[in-house]
Amino acid sequence: MSATPVTHLNFHGEARAALEFYAAAFGGEATIRTYADFGMPAGLPDSDKVVFGQVFAPSGFTVMAYDVPGAQDAPAAQVSTRRENGMTITTAPFFLALNADTLDEATEHWSALSAGATVIEPLAASAWSPGFGMLTDRFGTTWVLSVTAPQQP
Repeated sequence: MSATPVTHLNFHGEARAALEFYAAAFGGEATIRTYADFGMPAGLPDSDKVVFGQVFAPSGFTVMAYDVPGAQDAPAAQVSTRRENGMTITTAPFFLALNADTLDEATEHWSALSAGATVIEPLAASAWSPGFGMLTDRFGTTWVLSVTAPQQP
């Protein structure tokens, strides 16, 4: 028996755009189903919103998302994340950690995710990794990128 956790992101009307962005960023394919696809009459509020969305990439990257019904006008929770004196100070309930085998791979992911993002800590060598960086993408998801391979002496 195995259990594989998959991140499920909740949006307020931006799930389709986020899923398409992540599919492009990770070379995957997005599967998107709306509330109308599952029987909600067309024209009702939320009928065109995402009830089930998933990105799967050949690399194994997977993320799910949907639009919270009735919440497209709801304000997103205000979160703050910053680096200060080598520490991460945040009000965010979670980050997505993305590990790469090489700095080239991490840089590729960084480049894709950074379009419209807020950089918290630039991707650079750190005391524990040949590459570490943090950013909040344009959809409000904070990513922590790390190279898992040890630094070469």
